[in-house]
Amino acid sequence: MAIARGLVAALEDKKAEDIILLDIHEVALFSDFFVICSGTSDRMLRSLVNAANDFMQSAYKIKGRVMGEPSNGWIAVDYIDIVLHIFSPEQRDYYQLEELWSNGKVLLKVK
Repeated sequence: MAIARGLVAALEDKKAEDIILLDIHEVALFSDFFVICSGTSDRMLRSLVNAANDFMQSAYKIKGRVMGEPSNGWIAVDYIDIVLHIFSPEQRDYYQLEELWSNGKVLLKVK
């Protein structure tokens, strides 16, 4: 969990919005945590992905698998035990990942 909290802090430093750390280990077999956040522009989405990857690589030597593009409004980065979801506000409203995974436990919310 320390790694997930560190990832949240790295995203917060880059001004990610509405960050949620969700414990899904009891409801999913493929990962332990989701980190969900929003960014207001394509440039910001890219910056958040870069900040997350830089943090995970420098602090834990973990390389993420990036799926999606800023222009799509949803980028997922798979760090095995943690999956990071970075959304545009419109895509986050549309997909409502927090609702879909509501059986998970919210560990942290940062507005």
